[in-house]
Amino acid sequence: MALDYPTRALIEQTLLVFATLFPIVNPVGGAPVFLALTRGVTSTERALLARRIAINAFLLVIASILVGGYVIAFFGLSVPVIQVGGGILVCSVAWDLLRSEETQSEMSVRPQSSEQLADRAFYPLTMPLTVGPGTISVAITLGAASPRIGSGWVLASFASAAGALLLALTIYFLFRYAERLTRALGKTGTAVLLRLSAFILLCIGVQIVWNGVFALLGTVPTFRPR
Repeated sequence: MALDYPTRALIEQTLLVFATLFPIVNPVGGAPVFLALTRGVTSTERALLARRIAINAFLLVIASILVGGYVIAFFGLSVPVIQVGGGILVCSVAWDLLRSEETQSEMSVRPQSSEQLADRAFYPLTMPLTVGPGTISVAITLGAASPRIGSGWVLASFASAAGALLLALTIYFLFRYAERLTRALGKTGTAVLLRLSAFILLCIGVQIVWNGVFALLGTVPTFRPR
């Protein structure tokens, strides 16, 4: 039986949000990084962190889709500027992960109070490692392409929330059970996957910076393509 238009549009927008943001967030590659940065906490605390990261990721994504464009306009910012600044931050974190085991130990989340764990769950575990500037800029773009008024806005907002929720659930389960994944890979396999994930994260950061710089250069008359 064919679906009616609202239902079809709802499903399509939900899948669009999830399919567009999932490869950028890349929770599969982020799982070993998450595990490396939480090596000093218990399994219960790691589960709490995974849940908080998923909630933070959901809130960041849905806020970027719905009001991100208005916020950056209020502060007089542009998406390319956010890409450059955020991309540099991603590069910094990825470089620290790549450098040495000692640096990873310094960055690790050690056993702390619930309030301190909540703080670390947001930075650096949610922002920029999970939901970085690339995710935010794409989410803002998705929001800009959606209807802004009427029933179309309501439908698009609900579908976007559903897509963000699906993404958050994926993040939670992959981070929550990251230890099982690394146990299956073994110590050597986990180290290789961690370094590879950190390198990919560094490349993503460089790409984000370049996208922002290229867009900014396009606003300078001398550098505009002819």
